[in-house]
Amino acid sequence: MDHFSLREGALHCEDVPLAEIAAAVGTPVYVYSSATMVRHARVFRDAVAATSDPLVAFAVKANPNGAVLATLAREGLGADVVSIGEYRRAIAAGIPPERIIFSGVGKTADEMAYALTGGLLQFNLESVEEAEMMSAVASSLGVAAPVAFRVNPDVDARTHKKISTGGALSKFGVPIGDALEYYARARELPALDVQGVAVHIGSQLTDLAPLESAFGKVGKLIGELRVAGHDIRFADLGGGLGVPYDRDMPHPPGPQEYGAMVARITADWGVRLLFEPGRLIVANAGVLLSEVIRVKPGVGDPFVVVDAAMNDLMRPSLYDAYHAIDPVTPGNSQMTVNVVGPICESGDTFATGRRMGAVVAGDLVVFRTAGAYAATMASTYNSRPLTPEVMVSGDKFAVVRARQDIEELIRADKLPDWLG
Repeated sequence: MDHFSLREGALHCEDVPLAEIAAAVGTPVYVYSSATMVRHARVFRDAVAATSDPLVAFAVKANPNGAVLATLAREGLGADVVSIGEYRRAIAAGIPPERIIFSGVGKTADEMAYALTGGLLQFNLESVEEAEMMSAVASSLGVAAPVAFRVNPDVDARTHKKISTGGALSKFGVPIGDALEYYARARELPALDVQGVAVHIGSQLTDLAPLESAFGKVGKLIGELRVAGHDIRFADLGGGLGVPYDRDMPHPPGPQEYGAMVARITADWGVRLLFEPGRLIVANAGVLLSEVIRVKPGVGDPFVVVDAAMNDLMRPSLYDAYHAIDPVTPGNSQMTVNVVGPICESGDTFATGRRMGAVVAGDLVVFRTAGAYAATMASTYNSRPLTPEVMVSGDKFAVVRARQDIEELIRADKLPDWLG
């Protein structure tokens, strides 16, 4: 469910007409519904509440906007971060350090030191080499680093290969079959508090079976680690639950089904469970609002050229991802079109042969389900300024990231002395 609805023939975000935002801020612009985020956070939290004192740590990579993080912090969510930038954003948004999990395959010594000094719940380690670096950094600071190993269960997540992270050839995690050896080595290292196990097999999962398989392997590993003398108190089950991008396709399993499966699988683990949902919380809470520049005839279907581009919304170009595209003021007629942006790349294509409401130059359209992995992946390719972001709450809206100015882009370039 989301809070984008038609009222008197025009699309609103909560109680604000999207056309009003376009007039005030310009297009393209991302628009987020705070009510949708809050609802999704509460639904997920309630779905896993049967487990023992769970921590729901929002995956900051999905949408790191400060207003988004502050909204979720007020709902009691923590943060799953993968860089010191994300860590600092989470702290700045009011997320307590004890609710922060630091993941990622390439943590540097400086990042480790910063987070150890600021505090956190857990580092998820991905190699013995990383454990050794963590031990050295923590020892130099005179503190103990709370750590878990991320294990790779070699499970096919049945999702796009670029967002599948649990296969045997993935760069992520340590092979679950070698985990006892890794934990034994970590126990030998000074200044490490080896407290947990972590797993994350991918993103946009539309089937619970791969997750259940992975969690079953983790449960078996926890038992083996305890037999070996390890004090395992936390299990991080990652995120990855999918959302419905295409309304004509079967919907993925919801949080309630997921929560029931987790409660059944983990009933005898005796750990605190950690979760890292991202897309599930914010994807349907956002749209990308864009204006039609022109409709260009084609040899086959016409091209609807919009002022949003692949630098604003990269998912279709990067993953062949589907986003529903709707007119803000729909009429009664339909058309079959190719929706494209103005970037000088053939990959700047959002949809081909798409049946949608008819539009003409000057009309507004929205790209649905654009609250996750959208604005955060934007670039300034073709010297296009970063797109602004707007947050809506009831009948109010505010710009939560201003549109970048082209002069800013130019001033960021520094000429060397010999060109001065």
